[in-house]
This record gives sequence, structure tokens and C-alpha cells, in this order.
Amino acid sequence: MAAATTLSQSPKREAFGSRNVFILSAIGSAVGLGNIWRFPYVAYEGGGGAFLIPYLCALLTAGIPLLFFDYAIGHRFRGSAPLAFRRIHRAAEPLGWWQVLICVVIAVYYAVIIAWAAMYTWFSAQLSWGPGNEEAFFGIDFLQSEDVGEVGLSSTFVPQVGIPLAVVWVVVVVIMALGVKRGIGVANMILMPLLTVMFAALVVQSLFLPGAMEGLNAFFTPNWTALADPAVWASAYGHIFFSLSVAFGIMVTYSSYLKRKTDLTGSGLVVAFANSGFEILAGIGVFAALGFMAQAQGVEVAGVASSGIGLAFVAFPTIVSQATGGSIIGVLFFGALVFAGITSLISILEVIVAALQDKLGWGRVRTTLTVSIPLAIISMALFSTTTALTVLDTTDAFVNAFGIMAVALVAVIVVAWLLHKLPQLQEHLNRRSSFRVGILWRLLVAAVAPIVLGYLFITGLIEKIAEPYSGYPVWFLGVFGWGMAIALVVFAILLSLVPWSSRSHAKDDDEYDEFLADEHYDPDPETAALRLPVAEQRGDIA
Repeated sequence: MAAATTLSQSPKREAFGSRNVFILSAIGSAVGLGNIWRFPYVAYEGGGGAFLIPYLCALLTAGIPLLFFDYAIGHRFRGSAPLAFRRIHRAAEPLGWWQVLICVVIAVYYAVIIAWAAMYTWFSAQLSWGPGNEEAFFGIDFLQSEDVGEVGLSSTFVPQVGIPLAVVWVVVVVIMALGVKRGIGVANMILMPLLTVMFAALVVQSLFLPGAMEGLNAFFTPNWTALADPAVWASAYGHIFFSLSVAFGIMVTYSSYLKRKTDLTGSGLVVAFANSGFEILAGIGVFAALGFMAQAQGVEVAGVASSGIGLAFVAFPTIVSQATGGSIIGVLFFGALVFAGITSLISILEVIVAALQDKLGWGRVRTTLTVSIPLAIISMALFSTTTALTVLDTTDAFVNAFGIMAVALVAVIVVAWLLHKLPQLQEHLNRRSSFRVGILWRLLVAAVAPIVLGYLFITGLIEKIAEPYSGYPVWFLGVFGWGMAIALVVFAILLSLVPWSSRSHAKDDDEYDEFLADEHYDPDPETAALRLPVAEQRGDIA
């Protein structure tokens, strides 16, 4: 019994200081690089102003319902993704580890983009690339990129990438080691207001550039014929899934840190609409700047519009070179990328740290270092070398299509159709929430989401099977593309077979039982069955 007493006195699960801190943290996770460099181009290509129709439909019929789905699982089952899914049903635990491993892959390459943005913040202040040399500077002078055929054979270390990448990892590790309340919560309380102010200043600066109105006309003028294209609707749904951080395990983990009496759906609506508001703000700022760039070069906006890395590290430096006060625009833009990236990266890492804490029963600092040091080493090895760009491009494409989409599809089918847990999750959402959900929410999660996710997954699969992605060698795609996607599933199953620490499980189960009693829930039969071996280990059962 002495051992049991010691276990019961273990520190309780960490929690956010308040609902507002959770909301800022959730917005910080959702508002990332994709909001700034992906959404404006996706909207422009999808019909400009007309794209707002499929975008809002996707937000209301899939994004917000799945956000509530994640919140309900995390808050109701009080654990990291693997523990929460295990408490739903023992066989569902691999779903949680699948999400954890997706976060492992994303964290490894996400950090290097933050490092690039940090360096370009400094470069912007000095216009280091030189007018007209922006593309060559990024690919040759800065990244020193080599052909994909050289991957793993003669890649060399690039100091101007490796050093800031190491700094990014140190900063993030410190935040993570401080914990949920003193680390993640405080970081988001500081960085999110700064990000908002910086990006608002960038938008104002961009609006006063010559040609800004032409850019905004290109962005907002509706192309109604685009609405007849199924690819536009698929693009809207695909973007919403990534933008709101659903199916990553992030919102499951973050909601497990919420206090018992929290308005879940009200918080979710604030997060979802704040994220969308930031995306529209980003579209205004980016296309105002692209309008200036088009006018300066004497071309249409379509001739300079781009997305992703090309927009951030080629198009924007060109704007910085040509605009009056361009250095200020560059510092604001790349500084915003750094802050948005850090808030998203810490949420990604928290999924991994929380999962191992729950599984192994380790302390915060030990778990953080055990997770972060290997990831930092892998990140440095792959992405501070001359072959970083091709590895990043391939890994990102496959983890999105065959990681996030796949696990979201499987999770919804398992929870909604095989385990029939949606009524229980609906009841939990409605216990404390200001916005109540009903049969429509269950229909959207159980029917609309699987149809859309299945369509996106199958079309992505057909596209990548039809021809090698970006023309890369088959062996390369086999390692960093298909091989990585398959390995995620295999290792998720293997991790679910690793025994849970009796110390961790006892502590979490005690708190979980306390939560159930406080909420007047009957213990789940599945959860009770999972507790038995732990109780035996503690000596509570003869």
C-alpha cells in the first residue's frame, strides 16, 4: 500500500492557466506557415472571391465539426492522443500513435523553415540578396542546393542553415521544458499578440504600395465558373483540414489540459473563426504586395502569384528589393513567419512529449530532452545540408496526403461507425458548452467528413501512383515518400504494443476517475478493463 500512496501523490496532469490561454494556444497552433504562404494562392487559384463559398462550406461542414470531435475526445478521455484513444477502446490506441508519428515527421522539417525565415528576417534588413538575384540567392547562395541524385551521397553541411536551425531547437526546447502553463501558455500569450501586430502592420504597409489595388482585385474578384470544378471544392476542404490542426493529435492533447468546466464548442468557434480571419488578412497583405510586384515588372498579377516556399523566399524578397521601405516589409513578413512557425512547432512537439509522458511516466524535462534532442539531430542531419529542399518537398507532400488525411479518415470511421462513440462525445460537448451540437454534428462527422476525406485520399493516391512525384527518382520516393508513409502505420502499431508504465497509468487513471466522478459519468467498461492490470501491479487487488 505504500507504493500506492506514493503513486496517488504524483503531480496532477498539467493544465492551461485559463480558457483564454488555451484559446490563444489553439489559435497559435492553427495559425502557421500555411495561413500566410498557402491560403492566399489557394484562394486565388480557386476562383478569388468565389472561393469563399467552398471555403466557408468546408469550414462549417468539416473543419469545425472535426475540431469539436478532437476537443471532445481529448477533454472527455483526459489524455494525450494515444491514451485518449486507448480509453475509447484498447484497439484504437494505434490511431493516437499514428498521429504522434506524423507530428514527429512534421517537427523535423518544420523547424528548418523557421530557421530560413529567421535568416531572411536578418537578410531583409540588409537586402543581402541584391536586386534581381532573389531566386539564385535562395537556391544557390543560401541553401547551396544539389540535385536529388546526390541525396545521401555527397551532401554537405550548410552553416547558414545549420546554425539558426540549432538556435530554433534550443528556443523551442526551453519553452517545452517549462511545461504547459509556464512554457507553452506564456509563449503563446507573448508571441500571438506580437504576430497579430506585426502582420497587421505588414498589411497596412502593403496597402499603400503602388499597384496594391490591382493585387486585391485579383484576389477578391470572383470567378464563378470555378465553383463548377470539383477540384476547387476538394482544395477548400483539404486546406481547412490542415489549417485547423485537426487529426494531428494537437487539439486532442491541448483539450486534455483544459479544466473540467470549460466551454468547448464556444472555444472551438473562437479558434476556427480567428484562424479564418487571419487567413483572409494574410491574403490581403500578400496580394497587395504581389500587385505592387506585378506593376513594377509590367506583368499581370497571375504572372507573379505563387505559393509556399516560392512565395516566401523568392517573390517576397523581390518585393522587398523593389518597394520603398522594403526592408521594413521584409522584417515584418519574415518575423511573422518565425513567430507563427514557433507557436505551431511547440504544439506539434507537445503531442509527442505528452504521449511519452503518459506512456512512460517520466517527468517533463526528461521527456522533453528525450524527444527533442534526437529530433534536432535528425533535423540537422537532413535539412541543414545541400539536399534539404528536395527531402522537405517530398516528405511534406506524402505526410499530408497519406498521413494526416489517412489517419483522419480512419479515426472518424473507427470512432463513429465501429465504436459508436459519437452520442457519448456529443453529450460531453453539450454538458458545459454555450453552443450545443445535435444530430447534424453527428451526421457531419460520421458521413460528410469520411466522404470528403476518402475522396481527397483516393485522388491523391491515384495522382502519385500515375507518375513519380515531381519527377523524383523512384528510390528516393520509396525512402522519403511511400516508405515514410507506410512506416508511420507500422511503428504506430508497434508502439501500441509497448506496456504502459504502472506509475503513469495509475496517476492518470486516478485523475480520470476523479474527473468521471465530478462529471457524474459512469466508468466506461473499456476503461475499467484497462485498469485491472495496473491495479494488480500497485497491490490494490490481491
